[in-house]
Amino acid sequence: MEKTEFRAVINHFYLKGLTSKEIKAELEEVHGTSAPAFATVYNWVNEFKRGRTSTNAENRSGRPVEVTSYEMIGKIHDMVLSDRRIKVREIVEATGISQGTVFSILQEKLGVKKSRKDGCRVCSQWRTNAIV
Repeated sequence: MEKTEFRAVINHFYLKGLTSKEIKAELEEVHGTSAPAFATVYNWVNEFKRGRTSTNAENRSGRPVEVTSYEMIGKIHDMVLSDRRIKVREIVEATGISQGTVFSILQEKLGVKKSRKDGCRVCSQWRTNAIV
């Protein structure tokens, strides 16, 4: 059963006048171990007491969970293609995402690695087999 379906059932039982403990017992009787935790039931009952009618979770503020969108990957891809000697720091400043995420996109999504000519750190550039 999906989270929103459990929330709808919790709302239904709340409207019938059941307490959080009674709702939890009903859910465990029918769904067993897949029933939500008591804290979850308690929190949603309190939300419905405050007048909430929607069973969908609200959007949260802050950084999105997934910043490695196709647009961001494309932007970093274009930056690397235009300047093979671009520094990770420069990509971080241009995109506003973390250094770890930039490394992840470069190495896992785009398949690029830093290569050095003759061991020279100054001459290093991004080398790839994956970027077309």
